[in-house]
Amino acid sequence: MIFRTAATTAALAIVLAIVGAVTGPQWDPVPVTEHLEPATPDTAIGGQPPGGAAPVGTFEVRETDVTIRLDGATVGGILREPVDAGDDLPGVVFVHGAGTGLATEAFVDVAADLASAGVVTLVPDKRLDTYTTRHRDYEAMARDYERSVDLLRARPGVDPDQVGLYGESEGTWIVPVMAVEDPTIAFSVLVSAPVVPPRQQAAFAVDSYLRNTDVPHGVFRAIPRAVGMAIPGGGFEYADFDVEPFLERLTQPVLVVYGTADPSMPVEQGAQQILDATGPSSESGGADVTVRFYEDANHGIKIDDVLVPDFPRDLGAWITSLPDSATAQPQVAGAEPNQQYLAGPVPTPRWLGNGDLLVGLVLGAVGLLVLGPVVGLLGGLVRRLRRVAGRPSAPAGLAPGFRVPLAGLGAGAVGTTAALVVYLVAVARLALDYEKDAWVVQGGWVGVRLVGLATLVAAALLINRSAEVRATRRAAADLADASGTDVVDEGRAGVLRVARGVTTRVMLWCVVVGSALLLVILAYWGVYQLGI
Repeated sequence: MIFRTAATTAALAIVLAIVGAVTGPQWDPVPVTEHLEPATPDTAIGGQPPGGAAPVGTFEVRETDVTIRLDGATVGGILREPVDAGDDLPGVVFVHGAGTGLATEAFVDVAADLASAGVVTLVPDKRLDTYTTRHRDYEAMARDYERSVDLLRARPGVDPDQVGLYGESEGTWIVPVMAVEDPTIAFSVLVSAPVVPPRQQAAFAVDSYLRNTDVPHGVFRAIPRAVGMAIPGGGFEYADFDVEPFLERLTQPVLVVYGTADPSMPVEQGAQQILDATGPSSESGGADVTVRFYEDANHGIKIDDVLVPDFPRDLGAWITSLPDSATAQPQVAGAEPNQQYLAGPVPTPRWLGNGDLLVGLVLGAVGLLVLGPVVGLLGGLVRRLRRVAGRPSAPAGLAPGFRVPLAGLGAGAVGTTAALVVYLVAVARLALDYEKDAWVVQGGWVGVRLVGLATLVAAALLINRSAEVRATRRAAADLADASGTDVVDEGRAGVLRVARGVTTRVMLWCVVVGSALLLVILAYWGVYQLGI
């Protein structure tokens, strides 16, 4: 009995491992083999005028609230101007990333530092009525931000020919669009730029965070299956937006900035792709690019929530020293980055690439697992009422030895699914906080798989018990034939049938089918993988 149960469990595990392997792509990112080498660890900008550019803190800063009229909407903004800095000053419009939206909260330190170094800065609010998680149009957003450029150019004391752009993270997909659509924009600053399309950046970031958290290798299989699928509910067309064609058409000077401790961005690959896209062979004939890496700085070029002091110093010097700073050496400087894997195209799941289908299967499976017991309870209630009324129903129920493993199968399938969700949420929290916890990460994965294995044991018990019942029924039928009897002894019907009664059969099949669906889905997400 034990050996047969173990053998059946092993067979089920192998089948599910194969199903999990063939129903979706694997994850095998390409290692970085050629690293970008900074010429010097000193990030100081060359090409500055005699005596150097005005350092941060040279001027007092005046803040003014402004209103920016867009097509069909208005947004607020904060203008920061250096006091008594003279006329014909350069200006910068800031373009938000995904995590910011209000001018009162975004770019406060860097915009103020720049203004104190002699640069007029404008931080507009992000337009949110056309910006959602599911839907965002980077080219339309570029047109909205262009209104901020117009406002800054018209500001007294600002040289309209020296107004440029500062984009961070998601904003670096928008800035090149603006610079191409408006060639009179003087320069672009790209901070923590993904460069690759959003879907590729998302997969890269997830991979990087998971590696830092030391998750088991099997968890990585979920990356292409989650990031590569069509998201349930539709939308997310921007996930495949490609900024490369716009980079190839840039002509204005570009400053590229990364922190070496930013796990979410392909810092070396991004810088190299910008250098390649804006090279002499590009569509526009090329643009001058300066690259700086700041040691131990994060996505916002901060260390412990404090802006790296050299960053606003270099940023102000580069802007106020243009055009000489654009071609000054060294082109690439700062700390040595260490990107381990390339961001690349995300494989598309074969059969479960439609998120709506995947959600539908999960909901359908859970629905069946709820419906089955409800039907069974209602059937039992009806039979009881008929007995009380003196109208007993035909015999109904499960064969002996079925009830416990059937309950274990259903509960185990739901329990494993719930455990997987809880585990992934816990790992996500650790990853986003850049923390490690072996008990949660390693122990949790083992726990999920053990619950999944226990579910397969319940399934094996059901399969083996069903085979026993069928074998007993065949033996009884053969005995009846040998004795010349036309029917099997109905007194043994409880043994000879897996399920008697319509409601019992409905309950049985609802639980079995619902559990089977969940087990296949769990296999898809890697719970049963065996290195296949």
